Parts: sequence; C-alpha cells; structure tokens
Amino acid sequence: MDIDTSLDMNFEYSETQQMVAESARDFSLQFIKPHVRTWDEQQIFPVDVFKKAGEYGFMGILVPEHYGGSGLGYHEYVAIIEEISKIDPSIGLSVAAHNSLCTNHILSFGNEDQKAKWLPKLATGEWIGAWGLTEHNTGSDAGGMNTTAVKDGNEWIINGAKNFITHGKSGDVAVVIIRTGEKGDSRGMTAFVIEKGTPGFSSGKKEDKLGMRASETTELVFQDCRISDENRLGEVGEGFIQAMKILDGGRISIAALSLGIAKGAYEAALQYSKERVQFGKPISAFQGVSFKLADMATQIEASELLIHKAASLKNKHLPVTKIGAMAKMYASEACVAIANEAIQIHGGYGYTKDFPVEKFYRDAKLCTIGEGTTEIQKVVISRNILS
Repeated sequence: MDIDTSLDMNFEYSETQQMVAESARDFSLQFIKPHVRTWDEQQIFPVDVFKKAGEYGFMGILVPEHYGGSGLGYHEYVAIIEEISKIDPSIGLSVAAHNSLCTNHILSFGNEDQKAKWLPKLATGEWIGAWGLTEHNTGSDAGGMNTTAVKDGNEWIINGAKNFITHGKSGDVAVVIIRTGEKGDSRGMTAFVIEKGTPGFSSGKKEDKLGMRASETTELVFQDCRISDENRLGEVGEGFIQAMKILDGGRISIAALSLGIAKGAYEAALQYSKERVQFGKPISAFQGVSFKLADMATQIEASELLIHKAASLKNKHLPVTKIGAMAKMYASEACVAIANEAIQIHGGYGYTKDFPVEKFYRDAKLCTIGEGTTEIQKVVISRNILS
C-alpha cells in the first residue's frame, strides 16, 4: 500500500487556529443557537446571519486579503465549519457551500477581472453564492446533464434546469456547469457565472427536506437566458474538470461538517449520560452506555485525523483526491452512526425536539449524500489505489 510519509503531522492547533475556532464558537452561540429550532421548523434561511458571518470573515475564509477575504488555510477553514456545525449543521452547510463551491470556483479558475468583480462581494458576505452541477436526472452521473449553453456571437443562450442547489433562491450569484458539447463528454461542459436578476434566470421549487432545513435548497431555471462570454470561467469544455477539482476541496467541507455534527451529538450524549440517573446511578456508569461513548469518541478522533491530513495536503497543493474522499466517506458515515447512538443514549427523550440530538440525527444523513455519495467516494478511492 502506498503510504504518504511526506506530511509533518502537528496534532496541536496553532494560536491562529485556536483564535479562529473560538471566534466561530462565539459567533454560533450568539447569533445562531437562540434561533435553531425556529429556523428548522419553519425552513427559514437566515440571510442576515450570513451577512454577519461576513463581518466575522467566515464568508471568504480561503480568499486572499486583497480580495476582501480572510486569507486563511484549510485547517482554519475546517475549524470554522466544525464549530458552526456543532450548533446548527444547516448553517455550517451553507457557509461551507458558499466558501468551497461558488467562491472557491471563481478564486481557482477565474481571470483577474472576474476575481476582482465577484470575490470582494462574496468574501465579505455582501453577496451569497450558489453552485450548480446536479440536475433532475443527473446526480452522480453529472456528465449526462441536459442544461445547454449555445454560443451566439459574444453571448451564450442557456436553457434547462439544475436542482438541489444550495442558495438557489437567495443567492446573488451562481457558478453553474452547463453542457456546451456532446452529452457524456467530460470535455463537453463549461462553467459560467450568472448573477441574480439576469433575464431568463430564476429559481424554482424549494425542497421540503428531512434535515438541514435552514439551508435553502431549490431549483435553478434557465429560459433563453443570455449571458456575456465574459462570464465564462476558464476555457470552453473545462467545466466538468474544474468541477471535479472543486469537489476535492468540497469533500473536506462535508467532512468538517460531519465532524461538527459528530462532536455536537457526542457532547450532548456525554453530558446527558452523566446527568440521567437510573437504578441509583448515572447511566454513564453502565458498560452498555460507556462502551457506546468510547466508540463515538474513537470515531471522532479518527475522523479528525483524516480531515486534517486532507487539509494539510490541500494547504501544500499536493494531490488530495484520495485522502479527501476517505475523509468525507469516513467522517460522514461516522457522524450518522454517532448521531444514532446519541439518540439511543437519550432514550425516549432523544426522540423529542426538546433535545438537540434529534436534529443532529436528521441533519447527519445529508453528509453521506451531498458532494458525492459514500458509494461515489469508494469509486474515487478504489480508482486511486488501483491505478
């Protein structure tokens, strides 16, 4: 087996990472925690909270300072997503999608004019970003997309629809991957930036979801939508290849989101197990419960190590596809298992909305689906280890 020995593993947070984590924790407790249940039950997407997150530097975490961003690395990025997700995973999901998908796509593949035009608004939270790849009939098979862009002079005419798009309604700008060539051709798709208000560009159905309900998910609809060629990111035909590179980093986002859910559920279960008394002693004293907590704690540690190894590779601009997929797959499956056990430890109370583990349980499942299912991660991993 090919083991990467090039990394210097540092198991302690730096002073900057600690400061960033504390800032994210304070932000979450002050601006998110009081509203979690209301946002969840009413499917409210709290735009004002994301504007506030911009003031804290959480909407342009990886963006260089000269574009209005925080200029931080992936370890800090993981810490921020994790801390927010411990309080409300749906807000963590939206912060992650804004940063790692829309904003990062423009940062990674935009020219200087495009970066100067869009990044300052995105990085400060003035604008919220969306990113569109998935369609109704093309989930894992993204190459089979039906949405098309046809060149007309110096413009492109776009027709079709995307679905399951985070911030599809409230987003101010979207990076969208659209077919410009033959269906199924990995070089037949191109990335475009489309601003809200562009004629022919609108949002469609808003999904009524099991979990992550404060993170808006809608369709994007294109009806003879005309955009300038200046809105094209990179060369014609590079869109799918760009998207796969963006998803490499996006998997670290979902892994960090999963870690936050896992820690939130575990900490709630640990606290409850010490307080809940049965047969004259705290339930944590019973081996059945203590062994569950031991398994949960171990899975969290393993997830964290994989995630920060991926973050280290990303910071060093080293190949991250395999480790990123491993981190996403392991952490997402672990968070589902941990949320499940957290409910079990709470017993009947865990099944009620009065305790936070019920929501962690519902929110967790998205992590094994979004930005590539567990099964797709296994495809990615197996291709890398067998190549």
